[in-house]
Amino acid sequence: MKQKDKREATRKLGLVLGFCTAMVLVPITFAADESDSEDRKLSVADYFDMESIRDPQISPDGKRIAYIRSWSDIMTDRNYSNLWLIDFDGDNNRPLTTGKTSASSPRWSPDGTRIAYTSSDSDDKRQLFVMWLDTRQVAKITNAIKSPSSPVWSPDGQRIAFNRLVPGKQEGTVTMPPKPEGAKWADKPTVIDRLVYRFDGRGYLPVGFQQVFTVPAEGGTERQITSGDYDHSGPQWLSDDSIVFSGIRKPDTEWVTGDTEIYVVNVESREIAPLTTRSGPDSQPVVSPDGKRIAYTGFDEKRYSYTLTRLYSMEADGSDPTLMSEDFDNDVRSVRWTKNGKSVLFLAGTKGDRHLYRATDRGVEALTDGTLQITSYTISSDDRVAAVISTPNKPGDLYSFKLSNPDPKQLTRVNEDVLDYRDLASVEEIWYKSSFDDRDVQGWILKPSDFDPEKEYPLILYIHGGPHGMYGVSFSFEFQMLAAQGYVVLYTNPRGSTGYGHEFGNLIDKAYPGDDYFDLMSGVDDVIKRGYIDEEQLYITGGSGGGVLTCWLVGRTDRFRAGVSQYPVINWDSWIGTADIGYGVGWRWFEKWPWEDPEHYHERSPISLVGNVTTPLLLITGENDWRTPISETEQYYRALKIQKIDSVMVRVPNEAHGVRARPSHYIAKMLHILEWFQKYGKEEDISGDE
Repeated sequence: MKQKDKREATRKLGLVLGFCTAMVLVPITFAADESDSEDRKLSVADYFDMESIRDPQISPDGKRIAYIRSWSDIMTDRNYSNLWLIDFDGDNNRPLTTGKTSASSPRWSPDGTRIAYTSSDSDDKRQLFVMWLDTRQVAKITNAIKSPSSPVWSPDGQRIAFNRLVPGKQEGTVTMPPKPEGAKWADKPTVIDRLVYRFDGRGYLPVGFQQVFTVPAEGGTERQITSGDYDHSGPQWLSDDSIVFSGIRKPDTEWVTGDTEIYVVNVESREIAPLTTRSGPDSQPVVSPDGKRIAYTGFDEKRYSYTLTRLYSMEADGSDPTLMSEDFDNDVRSVRWTKNGKSVLFLAGTKGDRHLYRATDRGVEALTDGTLQITSYTISSDDRVAAVISTPNKPGDLYSFKLSNPDPKQLTRVNEDVLDYRDLASVEEIWYKSSFDDRDVQGWILKPSDFDPEKEYPLILYIHGGPHGMYGVSFSFEFQMLAAQGYVVLYTNPRGSTGYGHEFGNLIDKAYPGDDYFDLMSGVDDVIKRGYIDEEQLYITGGSGGGVLTCWLVGRTDRFRAGVSQYPVINWDSWIGTADIGYGVGWRWFEKWPWEDPEHYHERSPISLVGNVTTPLLLITGENDWRTPISETEQYYRALKIQKIDSVMVRVPNEAHGVRARPSHYIAKMLHILEWFQKYGKEEDISGDE
């Protein structure tokens, strides 16, 4: 759809989008008149016009970059993605696929003549495709019932390895009596005998295991390389006849949480051997250009709530494991070798930024600098880099640079046609002292584009999830939208956040939520001291771990005029038994299980403080959320209602954790936040749109 047509459709949507996914608070409307100065304010309706870029893949010769470009369709209310190609210098930007498909995982052949990728086919099933770039001819390489993922070319370009689920047999079913011809019986009961049987975003898991396959690059018969009742992931070719991958091939694999190892499998004999054997998660194997060493990430398991993910390398046979990031006090991700095989690149988040680093036998050094976040990147055989970079006022776009001169050049401007016509909020970095122990805490303030320091503004404290996560300097549509409606938005990284080292991240070990309360409230007080905040208009919200802390804070203070808790955990006892990661995470966050130490679980649960709450609270959660199940929201909502606290529960149908699957649902979530705060604000009209 052309941009002008999309905008017209968006404006028309505004006239009819008075929907709310559960209880209606007040009518929600978009005004079509854009005749005054309000035209330049970012609105929730602009979300349909936003696009995103991910997974840049630079060609072996460094001359071209394939990438995925995602967009939302206002008519079908769905997200789609296409494969694009651009020259290293930014010329010849063009789509390789079009239409309402979901392309992903583009991977160049070693000779640079073809691109393998996954996408939905005519039957709306995800399959593996190969495109010949000289002719743009496309061949469907797989025709499997279960979708392939993680494609990777063999060094000689003759085969492609990938992951795919191999269905297993459901145990425990019963033999029913014969059904009369024409009879219509109810669906059969579901029999579950696994520890982890459903997962957020995927629902109830099919019986079976992820295996590694290969298929000829021109198409043909798929060949299963791994076997057994284990999951195998992230295949990488070690040579033309062997593949490395990560997995847990151990007895009682379901109960060995997070203890992945790196393995090698011979493609012909299918014999599998472990390359790592320690206690702790080893994963992300990446083979050096000469095939002699393997870089990977991991750590020694000590059951901390938070442990740094470190960078290692070893010989191809598993010998000589070497820690390459010993003095680097932040997490390592997205590992790549340089062309000479003497250094390893990786991304790491540090104090709100996310930069590219290089590790050698001499230590670790930063290659990029500035106020930015690199979300993904790849490197060519001649050390050219393609990366997706975001800044506070620019959503992620594609950039390129040479490793010898890491000065990123912007290649795309996919949201220019939207944001060039919007006045965005200014972003200010702040540091302040926690009232608990005088620690330095970092945060950011977004101010309305027409900010006047002589006026007073309502303040929204927005809390991140994780809890081991990091707010930073990347663009946030939601924060910008809230600021456009006249709010000052404060977001901070309290204790437990990543990006500040092991000690800071682990301050909440076996004690979450807890003293992070002081870090957050100290941030609020710091902004108030600046003189432009109306102290009677303080609001609070956050999602996931931020939803936990929203409920935790309103249980300890009545300073907030209203709050919105998004997909929270309310009761750690019930969460352990219902969440997809409850078992895997719970044993790190608590010393014992709920039945062994119920007091500890209760004292860390926001439900324990619900009797103190006086703040009007809205709770919003997806009905298919298995990360923080809606039963958590239901418990808190019922407790609030019993006490006659003004509260509303918003249930979003068919949505998983984060409420982002359907664009209209994300818009509805933002509007519910705005309308709830408006209801309890002083202003008579803080509209959701122009």
